[in-house]
Amino acid sequence: MKPTHVLFNGRCPICAAEIAQYRRRADQIDAPLRFEDLHDADLADWTLTPEDAKRRLHARLPDGTRLSGIAAFAAIWDHLPRMRWLARAVRLPGLRWGAALAYDHIAAPALFRLHQRRERLGKARTRA
Repeated sequence: MKPTHVLFNGRCPICAAEIAQYRRRADQIDAPLRFEDLHDADLADWTLTPEDAKRRLHARLPDGTRLSGIAAFAAIWDHLPRMRWLARAVRLPGLRWGAALAYDHIAAPALFRLHQRRERLGKARTRA
């Protein structure tokens, strides 16, 4: 079975911790999920700029379809026992809308701003 590829920001501590959890679960059952840190990935292959890649979670299905946001999370959850129900739930019309709204307008922008702040602070420290 061809894997679903997941692109994530490994320099974001929150993102990295969540992906580590998914990776452990996937490894336990040999799920067809492959996780790629965007800082090590060929972003041209994903047709993403570094900035766009950092803004949200991305996944590429075996057929080449690229997903982002809640749809990308659902693609991961589809492969993980005890999380499949969550994938089905966020695909329900009302929940899909609410979950996408929360991720797209609250969680993803907040995580991206925190990431930008960490990067600015890191650069300032290296100059000092």
